[in-house]
Amino acid sequence: MPHAKTPKQTQPLWKEWDYKAQKKGVRSTVYSVNGDEYTGEWLDNKKHGKGTQKWKKTGTLYDGDWKVGKRNGFGTLSIPHEEGGYKRIYSGGWKNDKRHGYGTNFYSAEEYYEGEWYADKRSGWGRMYFADGSIYEGEWYNDERNGQGMLRLATDNRYEGSWKDDQKNGPGKFFYLDKGQMYEGVWVDNIAKCGNITDFGRDGAPEPTQYPIPEIKLADSEAALREAEETFLPERD
Repeated sequence: MPHAKTPKQTQPLWKEWDYKAQKKGVRSTVYSVNGDEYTGEWLDNKKHGKGTQKWKKTGTLYDGDWKVGKRNGFGTLSIPHEEGGYKRIYSGGWKNDKRHGYGTNFYSAEEYYEGEWYADKRSGWGRMYFADGSIYEGEWYNDERNGQGMLRLATDNRYEGSWKDDQKNGPGKFFYLDKGQMYEGVWVDNIAKCGNITDFGRDGAPEPTQYPIPEIKLADSEAALREAEETFLPERD
């Protein structure tokens, strides 16, 4: 008994052509209408995997990981150097086209930040090297120093304590290592409001004061400091 043949299913030619035209896998350089160029891996017509993007208008170059058309993973961002070639601006983690995770950002030849990022802003723990030779190491939030941190000046004098809105705010200590003294007290917007100064490593200081700091005569100096904190700190909440 003859068997009936099932007719072969055919698809319109345009579907086959569309499938072949899709960008997937590794491709050579693909140029956009505006002159931007991308070389690397694709998936469903989107940059996905390893790839290098160059923006024609600015000359900016990104080399690293992509996910569904956006920078995700690890990558390096560079800009044209005045003397030719490229200079690195950022190297580290990315998420949804923004710096995210751990990375290093160069603001100039003298200033750079290494630490944690969240949605293109310094947030978490990080270390910032400033052009004047000072270094901040500690907590960040929303691209500003917030939380606990230490600022070490080029003279090696340093502040250790609380920060808010990129300024010294709250209880903290300032070590005058050149003088062999330490100030401990309360700060508001970078201004020391109340505290006390004591000798600290005076014998080993390179430029100690002529006379030692006299002993505090207050009956309860710690209570006085607590009172000052209660006066100034609630304003910062």
